[in-house]
Amino acid sequence: MSMFCYQCQEASKGTGCTLRGVCGKRDDVAKLQDVLIYVLKGISIYTTKAREAGIVNEEADRFIMEGLFSTITNVNFDKNYFVEKIKQGLILRDQIKERLLKEGVEIGNNLHDSAVWTADSVDEFEKKAEKVGILATENEDIRSLRELLTYGVKGMAAYAEHAYVLGYKDENIFAFMQKALAATTDDNLTADDLVALVMECGKFGVDVMALLDKANTSTYGNPEITKVNIGVRNNPGILISGHDLKDMEELLKQTEGTGVDVYTHGEMLPANYYPAFKKYSHFVGNYGNAWWQQDREFESFNGPILMTTNCLVPPKDTYKDRVYTTGVVGFEGVKHIPAGKDGKPKDFTPIIEHAKKCKPPVEIEKGEIIGGFAHNQVLSLADKVVEAVKTGAIKRFFVMAGCDGRMKSREYYTEFAKQLPRDTVILTAGCAKYRYNKLDLGDIGGIPRVLDAGQCNDSYSLAVIALKLKEIFGLNDINELPISYNIAWYEQKAVIVLLALLYLGVKNIHLGPTLPAFLSPNVARVLVDKFGIGGITNVEDDIKMFMA
Repeated sequence: MSMFCYQCQEASKGTGCTLRGVCGKRDDVAKLQDVLIYVLKGISIYTTKAREAGIVNEEADRFIMEGLFSTITNVNFDKNYFVEKIKQGLILRDQIKERLLKEGVEIGNNLHDSAVWTADSVDEFEKKAEKVGILATENEDIRSLRELLTYGVKGMAAYAEHAYVLGYKDENIFAFMQKALAATTDDNLTADDLVALVMECGKFGVDVMALLDKANTSTYGNPEITKVNIGVRNNPGILISGHDLKDMEELLKQTEGTGVDVYTHGEMLPANYYPAFKKYSHFVGNYGNAWWQQDREFESFNGPILMTTNCLVPPKDTYKDRVYTTGVVGFEGVKHIPAGKDGKPKDFTPIIEHAKKCKPPVEIEKGEIIGGFAHNQVLSLADKVVEAVKTGAIKRFFVMAGCDGRMKSREYYTEFAKQLPRDTVILTAGCAKYRYNKLDLGDIGGIPRVLDAGQCNDSYSLAVIALKLKEIFGLNDINELPISYNIAWYEQKAVIVLLALLYLGVKNIHLGPTLPAFLSPNVARVLVDKFGIGGITNVEDDIKMFMA
């Protein structure tokens, strides 16, 4: 096979992509991503030893965080990016090693190959990829647990990066990411050892989402209930997609007074809920839907598009010249906005000047959608919610957070939302909401039946809400609440959200449209037996099961 990757829900045939990624990732890029992860493991072996000796390397912390983020599905497709990252990583690894030796730190003689292997050419990197990919771990259950841990850490890195650019970081989170990566090279660890690490990953998943929540709300205010315009105006515009609110802030500042409007797309929709962004009169609203529809929506938008994080689909030639990437996002032949120097903002002049020459976006829909139900806002309505539960006006909450995707089977979530009893409320976060957030599902005593907390990382808000309700109702177990979990997943950030929920003690979570390909039968059985993890069947039977 040319490659092997099964980290996303759309893995080919439900087992893994072997020729080209369903996401559009070429086999050579997939191989280089495997090698970069291998290098990050080698660096982590040394940084973990360094921490034990009281030595912290912030350059390594950021390099590992960004390296992990760049390998998440639909983030970076640029071969040259990974070639350079591997080269930089090998240099950084050896610099850390030399410092440890200089400081007299015992590093041992029996180091894993990832800590000592070296090369400097693309050919050597690609040859190495054949020996260090996912299938290099022969034991299926150990492989499954190592990958589950790695994907959890990838999701953690994405959220840590968003917090980091806003000036918030936690050394303990960096330490765990590196400890976890190093652990995947240790053949002495048993399946039970790895299960314990996976659960610990969930603990740090909660921590990193709490950190990002603090970073976002401290910087931009608590999200507010907001009606978001989904129509267009007659000015040229820039469409910003992804998740990075810092990029959103800098783009809004630099486009002010230019005659260029700004619209959100996909997972950037929740930016409309933050008070700090509402002051910009040229911030129009949201254009389009979830990430997988971007090929036609980017076409009709007419103006340039800024991709700030994952969810990039390989662009068509008809609009490729209007796509700009920034941060760890990359695609060959697409213009990239680099980081600002010496702490200065990024310079978005090229995309702004490009926008001025473009036609206004073509209107694809009209109206408004409502959102902004993060924990602070929902808890301010707690008395109203509790009363509705006590009187029976609300019988059950359904957490339908997570990701959207291309599979036709995901229409299940639209039908599920439509057929839910009228005395139920949907709690959502992430782009899964696009399957039902434009449906007219009504309200219960003024409480909308779809409460959108925000981006996928804002699943933390849903956990905070659940824990607060548990306290209000005086319950001993979060699972005693009238809350069911029917979650759609796609990529690795959904993995860390799942592990975080498991750490918080949530049981009987249902995942769809399929269970992860990277779960071996035995590992899946552990999740089923210990946590009640389940799949989905059909809308009618599943609703009966949940309501029972």
